[in-house]
Amino acid sequence: MEPGHWPSEHSDALRDYFLKGMSYAEIGRQINARFGTAYTRSAVVGRAKRLGLVVPEWMTAPSIVPSLPGEPGLLSPRRAALPNLNLPPKSAMKPAARVKLRCVGVQPRLIQLVELEPADCRYPYGGDKDGEVITFCGHPRQPGSSYCTPHSRLTRRSEAASARVAGRVVLKLVSAP
Repeated sequence: MEPGHWPSEHSDALRDYFLKGMSYAEIGRQINARFGTAYTRSAVVGRAKRLGLVVPEWMTAPSIVPSLPGEPGLLSPRRAALPNLNLPPKSAMKPAARVKLRCVGVQPRLIQLVELEPADCRYPYGGDKDGEVITFCGHPRQPGSSYCTPHSRLTRRSEAASARVAGRVVLKLVSAP
């Protein structure tokens, strides 16, 4: 193990190798071969921190959500030297278009909450945007359920359980116009 003092030539070599995008282990091997030293990877990481070289975020904490192109982000000199390091494909960085689904086979009555009768389906519609009114299906509900037959099927996980209660109903989900 080398003492805590690094000669300026060694520090300059570390900076050069770091900016070339080399790993800390590789930087240590190159410096050891060039100067006949025995620096470990950890010694190289420590010296890089003391020199103010930013340790890439993948070394300290993995990033689950990468910053999108054009967004401001903190890029280390190492990340700038290797811009495509650990980036997902461009198609994964585009937000997916939201698909609004509706239940085909049910034409909801769109009744407000205050107008609902005790036997009306309480499947909600609307309320997706701020200030948008929430209305309800309003068709006759199934005994023991808050929903009509088609909406009961949408809200239950078990197909067999809802088939026993209401008979077989086939629903198709399509994009809303």
